[in-house]
Amino acid sequence: MPTAASAASAASTSRPTTRSFVIPNGETALVARIHRADPDLTERQPAAIVTGSWLTVKEQMADLYAAALAERGYTAITFDFAGYGASGGTPRQLEAPSRKISDIIAVADAVSTLSFVRPGGPGYLGICASAQYALAAVARGARISSFAAVAGWFHDLATVTPFYGGPDGIAARLDRAQRATEHYLATGEVRTVPAYRAGDEQAGMFLEMDYYANPARGNVPTWTNEMAEMTWAHWLTFDGLSAAGEVSVPTLLVHSDGCVLPENLRTVAANLRGPAEVVWGEGTQTDFYDQPAQVSFAVDAVDTHFRKTIGGL
Repeated sequence: MPTAASAASAASTSRPTTRSFVIPNGETALVARIHRADPDLTERQPAAIVTGSWLTVKEQMADLYAAALAERGYTAITFDFAGYGASGGTPRQLEAPSRKISDIIAVADAVSTLSFVRPGGPGYLGICASAQYALAAVARGARISSFAAVAGWFHDLATVTPFYGGPDGIAARLDRAQRATEHYLATGEVRTVPAYRAGDEQAGMFLEMDYYANPARGNVPTWTNEMAEMTWAHWLTFDGLSAAGEVSVPTLLVHSDGCVLPENLRTVAANLRGPAEVVWGEGTQTDFYDQPAQVSFAVDAVDTHFRKTIGGL
């Protein structure tokens, strides 16, 4: 198991810098950020793409992990998905898994062409919900040579139903999504609800979560606290489990029993076709977004995994 001491010895003595980068996906411009401690772009480094939870932007959990990986000698790339943050794309604030999977494929393809990264395809770190999108992208042939998930959210309709009050809660949300979709088709207007509001069952996330409420944590200025209400039709019906049977790249899953859907995580691990390792830690879902103990634990494990699988450090 990697330790804090090994992490410190692996870290670069220089602090990472960032560069803005635009990656086209069709007609949509995806705005990315390149994190790198070595300013010499003639020096090739292993590359790792990092993405965060649903309804979020790169300045939340993704940039935090990317900076930590950059300190250890990686070129780490974060980006805003289409419809979010600085990226283009409409409808805005729509959590459409198929669109996010397409973005992941496009970004991995673009990163694999860069001369300052090692050849062979980047590694991919998906935190929370983006882990299931990355898994699906790998299954569809994305140029990703190694995959890691931290507090990965993998769901299907049956296993996500209890989060939303059972079948009645699911039906109510799908009805709202249908009305919002009809309104969008008739007017072009995207109806939104809060992405997070504690106690508001109209919101995407309605349980008490300090991460999204606290400006010192995830409530950052670049984050828009909105969700297109059409999202429910896409999010609730997404199959985030079946892709595991088509994934053969080396995979690491960092999780805890205090994180979401641990049994689904075990199912994914069991169904993967390639080498897989599960590392169990302690803490809640949002602890792994930004709390020092959980982030350090996760980055140590991811670093060890990537050193074995994309190598060169």
